[in-house]
Amino acid sequence: MNACVFCGSSLGDNPVFQDAAESLGASLARAGITLVYGGGNVGLMGVLANAVMRDGGEVIGIIPEFLLNRELGHRGITKLEVVRSMHERKRRMAELADVFIALPGGWGTLEELAEILTWNQLGLITRPVYLLNCDGFYDPLVDQMSRMVSHGFLSRESFSLISIVDDPSDLIRKLRS
Repeated sequence: MNACVFCGSSLGDNPVFQDAAESLGASLARAGITLVYGGGNVGLMGVLANAVMRDGGEVIGIIPEFLLNRELGHRGITKLEVVRSMHERKRRMAELADVFIALPGGWGTLEELAEILTWNQLGLITRPVYLLNCDGFYDPLVDQMSRMVSHGFLSRESFSLISIVDDPSDLIRKLRS
């Protein structure tokens, strides 16, 4: 199984975020699940990839040329694919993924998550999507999604395309079942 994880190229301001990335990475490795991610060696991306590699797992990073130096493309992973654009990066990650997970992050993480949810809603893909809601980081986003449902912009069925999980170990248990 390949799990595509979207997450920040920064660590954020709460050590819980880094702990979650570390725990998720170690858990993926122990479960034999390959990490597919944005290919960076910084922020939560670096923490996640390093944890998978440290615990004997496999990591496939996909990074556009223009970000290779900016996000310090991770040279210590199983495979680093360099692509031409962000669109190619997202397409390639989606091709490789069996499941999608979002850790805390910024605009890029939010955009990647929204695009995958949209693709699922439109039937372009049919793969599970998990939101790892570390320390309530995504509570306001989940509230906004509920508001979108209550105002008729998002169906309950479309809202159900995302599973919200608070703990990395719970997420791994769900992936195994």
